[in-house]
Amino acid sequence: MAQQPLLSLPEFQSVSTGTLLVKEPLNFWGGARVKPKDTKNSEPVYEPATGRVLCDMIPCGEEEVDEAIKSAHSAYLKWSKLSGMERARFMLEAARIIRERRDEIARAEVANNGKSITEAQVDIDVAWQCIEYYAGIAPTLSGQHIQLPGGSFAYTRREPLGVCVGIGAWNYPFQIAAWKSAPAMACGNAMVFKPSPMTPVTAVMLAEIYKEAGVPDGLFNVVQGGAETGGLLCHHPMVAKVSFTGSVPTGKKIMEMAAKGVKQVTLELGGKSPLIIFKDCELENAIKGALMANFLTQGEVCCNGTRVFVQREIMPQFLEEVVKRTKAIPVGDPMCEATRMGALISKPHMEKVLGFIKQAKEQGAKVLCGGEQFVPNDPKLKDGYFVSPCVLDNCRDDMTCVKEEIFGPVMSVLPFDTEEEVLQRANNTTFGLASGVFTRDIARAHRVAENLQAGTCYINNYNVGPVEVPFGGYKMSGFGRENGQVTIEYYSQLKTVVVEMGDVESIF
Repeated sequence: MAQQPLLSLPEFQSVSTGTLLVKEPLNFWGGARVKPKDTKNSEPVYEPATGRVLCDMIPCGEEEVDEAIKSAHSAYLKWSKLSGMERARFMLEAARIIRERRDEIARAEVANNGKSITEAQVDIDVAWQCIEYYAGIAPTLSGQHIQLPGGSFAYTRREPLGVCVGIGAWNYPFQIAAWKSAPAMACGNAMVFKPSPMTPVTAVMLAEIYKEAGVPDGLFNVVQGGAETGGLLCHHPMVAKVSFTGSVPTGKKIMEMAAKGVKQVTLELGGKSPLIIFKDCELENAIKGALMANFLTQGEVCCNGTRVFVQREIMPQFLEEVVKRTKAIPVGDPMCEATRMGALISKPHMEKVLGFIKQAKEQGAKVLCGGEQFVPNDPKLKDGYFVSPCVLDNCRDDMTCVKEEIFGPVMSVLPFDTEEEVLQRANNTTFGLASGVFTRDIARAHRVAENLQAGTCYINNYNVGPVEVPFGGYKMSGFGRENGQVTIEYYSQLKTVVVEMGDVESIF
């Protein structure tokens, strides 16, 4: 009997906070969910909003990783022979199915990740838009024709790499799986995807949707696990490329492991991004921008603008309004439409974020609002991992809260006087993922954008990420890009073919 997809099972119908319990196996290859071979290393996965166990994450061992990669390789041999137009049809069908089931996927995402349903719905929309975008690019992949002397010529072919590994993060589980798989598949590759061990559920839904759309079995596989499973994937001889989203220390290890097999790597790592607000800005927009730059997904966003530099003359008005609006952010049940901030991913992470705030106070920062564990009134949420959004004043560049990535709802505000000074301070970091500037002066806006050392610079907005636009870092925030046309270059390789139309001229 054929397996029922997760989204068809009763427990995934109308998921609400505190109701979902996942008993199904969460590995997927060869076109089906696969029972784990060994359950001895299983780890509980918690629902962030309630602290209750959602499911068990059972890591894949060497034999299972090998099976998943071999399954991907056999699918790659079929998929890579299709034309771009044929691949696009399957991808468009997958995008259509996601669009149709957006709300059910979003509710499962909220149960597993803790973010608000409002944000999760946007994440699912971005996922299908990404697949749709690369479906449009697939038929356009082409090479170049070069005329050579005497009627000879050369041409280039853009060819797939083979089996690509995607390693996802817990802050955007479904969206990241789409961001990595869509360009890979458009280029003719197969993918084995390892979600974060804290968010194992929704990547399996994506695998089942691709299957339903008709792609060859094995084209998109999911293996569960932590660092050990990740190592097995990076070292496997049949893997051509690894694309990783996560922390700098883990990114370094992945690069090291991939280097042993000279595999291509894309790394989307951490950030401590500057947001610069000049006194001539449209203040209302700058305040909205600062909130969007710090409090999406409970502040668990790698490109967040967590160092907010405000020109001294407007600092009092800015702080007054930002604090007022931060205090008004509804924190609570993430499944509730009115909620704007849900729960942090785990209890240890919540404690780490609270530890950063405590240290900031010890180093002289002033907490203007929030920064405490929050217990909603609803009794089922009493053990959830909630933190009230926090604004820190009296910050200095040498404070830990200003230098290190907190990955929580904490905004550090710093005064500045001149453009030259703030650029020097903004760039004084090992990170370089994103940056932002609010000003009405068009020349200044472009000058600042040119001088900020970051992969993205937002002018008069923050944290907008259309799938048509490349995303990635400078410096220790990583390299390679996701989204946009350029990402095709990171999932394909160029072959040059030289054609002689005359006789060979030999010096021998």
